[in-house]
Amino acid sequence: MMWVLRHLLDQVRHVTGGHLQQHIADYISRHQSTVAKLASCSADIEDLAQRCIGALQRGNKLLICGNGGSAADAQHMAAELVGRFISDRAAIPAVALTTDTSALTAIANDYGYDAVFARQVAALANAGDVLLAISTSGNSPSIIAACREAQTLDCEVLGLSGRDGGALRGHCDALVIAPSDETAHIQECHIVVIHLLCGLIESGLGLV
Repeated sequence: MMWVLRHLLDQVRHVTGGHLQQHIADYISRHQSTVAKLASCSADIEDLAQRCIGALQRGNKLLICGNGGSAADAQHMAAELVGRFISDRAAIPAVALTTDTSALTAIANDYGYDAVFARQVAALANAGDVLLAISTSGNSPSIIAACREAQTLDCEVLGLSGRDGGALRGHCDALVIAPSDETAHIQECHIVVIHLLCGLIESGLGLV
């Protein structure tokens, strides 16, 4: 009886292992295809970088926001700029609006979640600052609200999105749209763009 059970378990492992390997191969193939298509966005990526560089050269700062995985991307980018990306250099002023849990929860509780980033923009942004808004769909209400607030304060609004760009198209001065309809692959494109932006900003400011 035990021999039969072991034989059945070995068969299950074999079938499952083959299925998992195929899933891994398929996923990596889709990832590679999507990132390859990102090259078609090079002019838009350069536009975002130049706008960030111009703002920083004027003495302004970057504010970055997003929800979920995009919140992590916002924090990642701010960390690369305030800390370092390629090599030691002067700190670059960048603030992720996703990290202050007291502010986030207070604003969400008192004003509703859609205001969590807009309220921080109202408090922290100055004319000429850059808001980088990240939304895989381009339709997140809290992100659109932040863009509207930034526009009223004469900030430059930049975006990272996917699919067809969503509502962000109408609220950004410049936008990079990841060439995918799958959230996971959109996010993977976004982190590539973020790393490109960090490197281009460091280089454009003459820090590397």
